[in-house]
Amino acid sequence: MLVLGRKPGEYVLIDNNIMVRVIKSDEGHLRLAIEAPKHIPIVRGELWEEKNIALGTAEKAKTSST
Repeated sequence: MLVLGRKPGEYVLIDNNIMVRVIKSDEGHLRLAIEAPKHIPIVRGELWEEKNIALGTAEKAKTSST
């Protein structure tokens, strides 16, 4: 896992075609803008976990990524 600090207006590029830009950063709140090709799904973490907990795969995925 890569952990970065970014200020509003700064961004990170993933694989030259996904841009994650910090739009706003307040105390404890962060707004991100994500630009990616239409064929790449973007899902909020809590929705992904909800779906995968129902399938029994979320915990396995979390532990394998650390």
